[in-house]
Amino acid sequence: MPTTQLQFGISGMSCASCVSKIESTLNAVPGVVSASVNLATERAQVEYQSDETDFLTIRQAVESIGYQVIELDNAEDNSRIQLQFGISGMSCASCVSKIESTLDAVPGVLSASVNLATERAQVEYLSTETNFQSIRKAVESAGYQVVEIEEAAEDIERIQRERTYRRLRFRFLLGILLTVPILLGSLPELFPWLPDFLNQFEVLFVLSLPMQFGVGLPFYAGAWRALRHRTADMNTLIAVGTSAAFVYSTIETFVPQLFEESHIYFDTSAVIITLILLGRVLEMRARGQTSEAIKKLMGLQPKTARVIRDGQEIDIPVEEVQIRDRIIVRPGERIPVDGIVREGHSAVDESMLTGESMPVDKDVGDEVIGATINKTGSFQFEATKVGKDTALAQIIKLVQEAQGSKAPIQRLADVISGYFVPIVIGIAITTFGVWYLFGPAPSLTFALMNFVAVLIIACPCALGLATPTAIMVGTGKGAEHGVLIKGGESLETAHILDTVVLDKTGTLTKGEPSVTDIVPAGSFDESTVLWLAASAERGSEHPLGQAIVNEALNRKLELSRAKDFNAITGHGIEAIIDGHALVMGNLKLMQDRGIELGPLERDVEKLASQGKTPMFVSVDGEIAGTIAVADTLKEHSTEAVAALHKLGIEVAMITGDNRRTAEAIAQQVGIDRVLAEVLPEDKANEVRMLQQEGKVVAMVGDGINDAPALAQADVGIAIGTGTDVAMEASDITLMRDDLRGVVTAIQLSKRTMRIIKQNLFWAFVYNTAGIPVAAGLLYPFFGILLNPMLASLAMAFSSVSVVTNSLRLRRFTA
Repeated sequence: MPTTQLQFGISGMSCASCVSKIESTLNAVPGVVSASVNLATERAQVEYQSDETDFLTIRQAVESIGYQVIELDNAEDNSRIQLQFGISGMSCASCVSKIESTLDAVPGVLSASVNLATERAQVEYLSTETNFQSIRKAVESAGYQVVEIEEAAEDIERIQRERTYRRLRFRFLLGILLTVPILLGSLPELFPWLPDFLNQFEVLFVLSLPMQFGVGLPFYAGAWRALRHRTADMNTLIAVGTSAAFVYSTIETFVPQLFEESHIYFDTSAVIITLILLGRVLEMRARGQTSEAIKKLMGLQPKTARVIRDGQEIDIPVEEVQIRDRIIVRPGERIPVDGIVREGHSAVDESMLTGESMPVDKDVGDEVIGATINKTGSFQFEATKVGKDTALAQIIKLVQEAQGSKAPIQRLADVISGYFVPIVIGIAITTFGVWYLFGPAPSLTFALMNFVAVLIIACPCALGLATPTAIMVGTGKGAEHGVLIKGGESLETAHILDTVVLDKTGTLTKGEPSVTDIVPAGSFDESTVLWLAASAERGSEHPLGQAIVNEALNRKLELSRAKDFNAITGHGIEAIIDGHALVMGNLKLMQDRGIELGPLERDVEKLASQGKTPMFVSVDGEIAGTIAVADTLKEHSTEAVAALHKLGIEVAMITGDNRRTAEAIAQQVGIDRVLAEVLPEDKANEVRMLQQEGKVVAMVGDGINDAPALAQADVGIAIGTGTDVAMEASDITLMRDDLRGVVTAIQLSKRTMRIIKQNLFWAFVYNTAGIPVAAGLLYPFFGILLNPMLASLAMAFSSVSVVTNSLRLRRFTA
């Protein structure tokens, strides 16, 4: 049964237990096949059966447990776009109503608001269901005119995050303003110069009220939301911990006779809230940097395109470009969409998408990619892919999906996070009871402070952010290097690979034969032998014949026209060239015609041993020479294989060629194992056999017949210049035709997994060591207790440290 995939943003999550709660809720919705929630990206990926449920039901499920869905972005890339544009011709309120009704009727428009005073419209729509051109036509069909586009393609999720960050920063700054006098007033012995009124408990209570319930309101809101749904999260820990200190201090302020010791802890509550807010501000800022790669990719898209319409050049928004539009690109400009060059030539810088540093020459008939930079000449090209179908849009979509995915290593953290908060609350209550019953006097004070410290120091956030932040940076960094990784699982598996299988044709080699050697005989020279052979093969569709003709054209030889051409099936050809009888073919053809090879026979054996195909050329019954043709190695193949060996990886080559030819090529490159004479349909079986030997296998290929093997392998790697089928079946796609990208992918995987393991180690160590210390475990031995304010500082910076450690991946270089 077909399924639908959704990706949408969620706001209101504060820690890993929120992730666990939302995933459980989503998986409980009838029809949902799988659900994955990512704390770092604040996004959910849901796969569901569309005949059993829909997005509205899924959205309601998320919102029923107290979170908010802020963006819909399904598998068809239905991302929300906001437009603002001017409208002329409005005269009264009925015009506003008419235009809004017209806009709302456009399929794909989510909302439309028209302002008569400013003569502006604001429209929100799904980019794959409609576009600005359709919206413009709707307005003009109602009798009004669109006069201006002011803003396009606003990223709703980015706006939401920026708004949240500003609110959080404001609360933090307000918290500092209130915390400073509360802290100073609570320590009169350290600050005797303060005015006496600031030391009064009642004044500190008045200052603490807005601090506790104003600045700290988000923690109470989150805790209440969790309580309503019979769960607990990080907000619960903070709200309960700070409330305990606040309530105790309030009672001490107004009913002091209830307690033995006269001491208040308004400062503890205030400092805890302020420090945790500081941690969240720093964490949110750092998390914003983890998606830097996506922002860079989105920033590559040009805003306008210069198209030829009705014989005139006009600048239009890139959203209005249509397939088959003729577009003009001048030197220094970005190419707006994907297409094919129809006029002119240039060199194009594709480094931002492929990682290739050298500009690529483009001539008539060559493909150009949107968002790349035209370096030298002007040219015209025909648009072939626009909107969500462009290479840039597909790359952005792939990276977003990868960043929202989970690595298997995260599952343990997710399981722990689901039970974490209830266990911490249980430990805190036990701590309070033990200290109250068995602790030294004043036992209530000790019990209360240790109770608060345990609640505050526990940090499920660090566990929740340990893996996704590293995956976000890692996949983004991969995209910068032309390596597109489809998900966290692929990224994790790549770091334990021990065998890489390379398809020969089109992967290790160029995939097209070329002339490698010309050995003349007798009185003939190289140019004459090549000229004779190319003249005979002129117009040939056979790959070997085309290789000979191309070599002659590269050497600028003037070819003659062949007469009486005859193809001798399985052996070669014969023809008349300028009155001379030419015969060209294999050894058997020469033997059948009684042509003596002489010393040339030794040269031919050497060429054949190198995996090359020799073809003999004879003229008027006399041997003229031999031409060797082979599928030549790509420029960086040998370097890539050597680099894989340095990583301790065994390299195998798989090919349908005979073993002698395959062994010869393998020897040139340094291949460890040769899988020769393998039929296309058997490639997947060969990969499976390697896996049965206990090997973790990556398969690298580019053709349709490689797709089953790519899918069978633990990690399938497709060359980006290959077929769409191969890329669909793969886990990693290399944007450029360079095997060194395989090395980059594995190195990046190893580096990312190292960061993830560091993050998880410190997150686990922090919580397993911090909670016992906060509970007072060291007090009987060393007299050490953890002040709740220090606990809040440690808690705040545990998340920041995890995110900051992940950001070190931004320094990765291939």
